[in-house]
Amino acid sequence: MTDAHETAADRSLRTTGGAPPDEAGSSASEAPIPLLEPREGIPSVIADEVALAEVTAAFAAGSGPVAVDAERASGYRYGQRAYLVQLRRQGAGTALIDPVACPDLSGLGEALSGAEWVLHAATQDLPCLREIGMVPTRLFDTELAGRLAGFPRVGLGAMVENVLGFVLEKGHSAVDWSTRPLPEPWLRYAALDVELLVDLRDALEKELDRQGKLEWARQEFDAIASAPPAEPRKDPWRRTSGMHKVRRRRQLAVVRELWQTRDRIARRRDVSPGKVLGDAAIVEAALAMPANAYALAALNGFGRVNRRQLEQWQAAVDRAKSLTESQLPQPGQPVAGPPPPRAWADKDPAAAVRLSAARTAVSAVAERLNMPQENLIAPDTVRRVCWEPPKVVDAESVGAALAGYGARPWQVEQVTPVLVAALASAGNTG
Repeated sequence: MTDAHETAADRSLRTTGGAPPDEAGSSASEAPIPLLEPREGIPSVIADEVALAEVTAAFAAGSGPVAVDAERASGYRYGQRAYLVQLRRQGAGTALIDPVACPDLSGLGEALSGAEWVLHAATQDLPCLREIGMVPTRLFDTELAGRLAGFPRVGLGAMVENVLGFVLEKGHSAVDWSTRPLPEPWLRYAALDVELLVDLRDALEKELDRQGKLEWARQEFDAIASAPPAEPRKDPWRRTSGMHKVRRRRQLAVVRELWQTRDRIARRRDVSPGKVLGDAAIVEAALAMPANAYALAALNGFGRVNRRQLEQWQAAVDRAKSLTESQLPQPGQPVAGPPPPRAWADKDPAAAVRLSAARTAVSAVAERLNMPQENLIAPDTVRRVCWEPPKVVDAESVGAALAGYGARPWQVEQVTPVLVAALASAGNTG
């Protein structure tokens, strides 16, 4: 243990930077300590099956929670696969694993199946971990714990500094992790990301327990661990940045054709779609509807494209132009559930009144509990209950409706009373 770690061991919970104060209302003010090196040094990257088997055995023999993190190459490569996996556990130390060289980590995942996994912003890493065979049965999400505990800044660096009193170097968070070999400074950064994750988990567990929110957090963590993989997004081309400018169906078809062409190229090259063609260029081409490659080349985003690529993009535009009316996409996606809230006043004024009252009530509870509203209850759940409330508005019916939309028991308990009052009040005034 380094001197820095010994210093931090004397602090059960720091609360600088706007964190929840202790019971006496005070907050620590010691200067944070830069964390410059992993306590056992930078481990060698695991890149073969023999070394992986050794690490798997070591982590299976370890004790307590296991810190887990993954690095992706967002903005550089196609998709969200993991390019480095970091783990740390008492008795096993830190491991850095190359999932390109070792693409099947299901054996490691099974070895750790009985342990609690500690992740920061778990929903970001779980999909790429699932792809390589690592799926937790229990987890602790330090970011979500920070939200529930009322910390105003919940990034890993801010949490480690405010809670444990260390400064993590975050300069390599957006680098191209598909680079091989990985530079030593990047590996140091990666190892440090799991260095204090279990310490952070322990401190946050104490804080949540002090606030009476620990059981709430456990329910949230269980919901994340048991959630099925997300369904593929329908019509992902509709999320092109700047789509609000595109009004006509023929123009929408151009966006779709260009997006799908770009996606095929990006997948084949294994590069980020944005590196093939920017969203702004797609939207500009859709609005301009260029007649030929020469006209396309005059648009922003296409000026430096070679002739062969220009013809490829123009072919996509021409395909959209040749579609029949029945083949053109509709202006909006079919949306399950209630319409956008801005349309409620016209479509159902009584529902708009209910939603306004409910939002005010939920906001007041969230403020009292010192947590973001979206963590108290999903906004979509509130909208659905307000759009189609139970025929008889009481605690039982509203609670059942909330649970039916996926609200956890603690959320139902906290939100049901104020939602019943808001719906009843709005019904009387409507």
